[in-house]
Amino acid sequence: MDIVIRATILFAITFVLLRLLGKRELGQMAPFEVVMLVVIGDLIQQGVTHNDFSITGATLAIFTFAFWTVLLGWLAYAFPALRKLLEDEPRVIIRNGQLLKANLRRDRMTIEEVESEMRLAGIATVGEVDWAILEPNGKISFIGKQEFARSDQKDQPEPK
Repeated sequence: MDIVIRATILFAITFVLLRLLGKRELGQMAPFEVVMLVVIGDLIQQGVTHNDFSITGATLAIFTFAFWTVLLGWLAYAFPALRKLLEDEPRVIIRNGQLLKANLRRDRMTIEEVESEMRLAGIATVGEVDWAILEPNGKISFIGKQEFARSDQKDQPEPK
């Protein structure tokens, strides 16, 4: 019965905490936020299964992680100079149909991973891509060469 009570208390605390952190889908979370959720899960497990005999200790650990997550997020928002230090920046991985291997190495990405993302986006070859940008959330944005051609055509008057 003790485990049920402890699990119920820690579930309520975690639920409230996640509501305070805001709505985000797992795919939209930054890598650090996903790690934070995994760590909270481990801390909850310790509190529920008596590895840590103190609910207070587990609660303090969870709130400490949440406090730092919220504080760092707020600091990145409030002070743009800190944003570069606290958050990752988008990185160009394809420019004018050419893979930038140095940037792939920097983010420990393989060509095969980029090609897989291209296929998911309906792109057959690297040559079809004008820009590919690895976003801070880990997703890749592709801008095809045809998209530029379409925007150029809109600016020009139609022939008579």
